[in-house]
Amino acid sequence: MKIKAAVVAEKGANFEIKDDIELAEMQADDIQVHMVASGICHSDEALRKGDAVIDYPIILGHEGAGIVEKVGPEVKNFKPGDHVVLSFYGCGNCINCLKGEPTKCLNYAANNLSGVRPDGSAHFTANGEKVADMFDQSSFTTTTVVRERNAVKVPKDLDLRKLGPLGCGYVTGSGTVFNTLKPEPGSTIAVTGTGAVGLAAMMAGKISGCLKVIAIDRVPERLALAKELGATDTINTNEQDLVEAVQALTDGKGADYIVDTTGVTAVEEAAIKALAQGGVLAPIAVTANHIDINTWDDLCPADKTIVGVNMGDSVPQIDIPRLIEFYRQGMFDFDKTEKFYQFDEINQANADSVSGKTIKPVLIIDPDYEP
Repeated sequence: MKIKAAVVAEKGANFEIKDDIELAEMQADDIQVHMVASGICHSDEALRKGDAVIDYPIILGHEGAGIVEKVGPEVKNFKPGDHVVLSFYGCGNCINCLKGEPTKCLNYAANNLSGVRPDGSAHFTANGEKVADMFDQSSFTTTTVVRERNAVKVPKDLDLRKLGPLGCGYVTGSGTVFNTLKPEPGSTIAVTGTGAVGLAAMMAGKISGCLKVIAIDRVPERLALAKELGATDTINTNEQDLVEAVQALTDGKGADYIVDTTGVTAVEEAAIKALAQGGVLAPIAVTANHIDINTWDDLCPADKTIVGVNMGDSVPQIDIPRLIEFYRQGMFDFDKTEKFYQFDEINQANADSVSGKTIKPVLIIDPDYEP
């Protein structure tokens, strides 16, 4: 089956929309999805420019939303016409998946970042040659085929164009708070970087009952949106020292929890110093940067923790419906971060994401879709 897709031909190349991509045949546990829209994530940019080891050419995109067209004979939970959000693939069979921890899947890298399907076959080809995929999904396409465990059924009364980023950015930020940090009501949380992931973490902190929810950035418009979405306080690092400002807002104690979404070395190192006694830092940006830690001065006497988190330690089939319910109740207004672009505007949308002009670009792949 020929489809249209946005292809990155080589490391650092722009996206090029091609209409001669061959989609793999469905297997027994596959669903074929007509793509309506897809968010653009900073992880897409990281792979486009080569921050991670990956094959080229590649079709990126991993925040897809669409409508099921066909299902394989072993598919149990979906039927044609279902609306779905796509997320990462967990094998379902390893010890961590069986414990309900698919983000820790022992086959995570092979299944999501190897560029091929879980069985090693090509997801996409062009002129008989493999085109690598992402997340066993590649949502920058008009149609894709994914495993049943890639998909989450969502209500048909919601606008599919808005929902795709729930599959990565929003579930990563919120899941880091809900599933990993689990802040106690009355505790304090700070979030460095108020992009889509950071704002999701911030809203999750508010929902969790944090007494202080501190948004940290250097863009006044983003800090204003953070206040609108529930931040109790904001810090502009162009005007204030991060550590001093956090301490001033917490009676000199520091923040109990900090989520860093910037990946900037200086910011992460300052965040460690801004933690309270026994505080926890979750650095979750996709970055090749390093930080310098003195285990005695930075961690041990103050009993501080730095914890790695992948995809918000989420189970998408549980976490995404929960976020949708929070959205319905007006507690998780993620759509206020989004801006729509047409599919052929993908390079502009990605540039606007990189520059910070747009918090969460969403590509409208099917312009005829009506919610």
